[in-house]
Amino acid sequence: MKIRSIKREARQALKNHWGFAVLLSIVVFLVYSVVPYLVEVILSGGFTRWATEEQNWPAIVSQILTLLLTPVTVGYSWVFLRLVRKEPVQIKNTFELFSGKLYWKSLGLTILITIYTFLWSLLLVIPGIIKSFAYSQAYFILKDHPDYSLNQIITESRKMMNGYKWRYFLLQLSFIGWFILSLITLGIGFLWLVPYVYSSLARFYEEISQKKEEVPQP
Repeated sequence: MKIRSIKREARQALKNHWGFAVLLSIVVFLVYSVVPYLVEVILSGGFTRWATEEQNWPAIVSQILTLLLTPVTVGYSWVFLRLVRKEPVQIKNTFELFSGKLYWKSLGLTILITIYTFLWSLLLVIPGIIKSFAYSQAYFILKDHPDYSLNQIITESRKMMNGYKWRYFLLQLSFIGWFILSLITLGIGFLWLVPYVYSSLARFYEEISQKKEEVPQP
């Protein structure tokens, strides 16, 4: 599994879809980041009061809303898995989790992963990072196996990532140059970088899931 090949195939998946990917990224950013912020400002009595007064409860409401909107980011990752699989995509695919029982399952999965990662991080930072890599395929597994329980999904992700955590880390590290360039462009570059990263991670999942299927069962 070569990182260069994964990234090349991710770019091929995005070919003729860059405009869609950028627009989708803007929509997700507005929904997931801007909406909770605006809610906090409104509940604080306007921007002036929000900037000058400390009020805890609007911030708490904003954080809860951010958590409840987490399935948007899951749906966002699923869109790029669709692209990698050469399936048709639409912006509404990002919100498909909101129309079924998988909404609560994806939310529960997010909470469970956060708890597990936090508990491992109590030992040391490194174990927490390693476990976050181990759980990294959970949302893709949820898409392919919606019938799995939350612990089954996490266990499957952990098994799938055996022997691939370092490769996953190197894949993410390979974007450091693009990350710096995006910062230099005052964040505008992230509109292209984020879809590129998500497509590469989706392609990575396709690679390791296919390799798992190729392993003969005892």
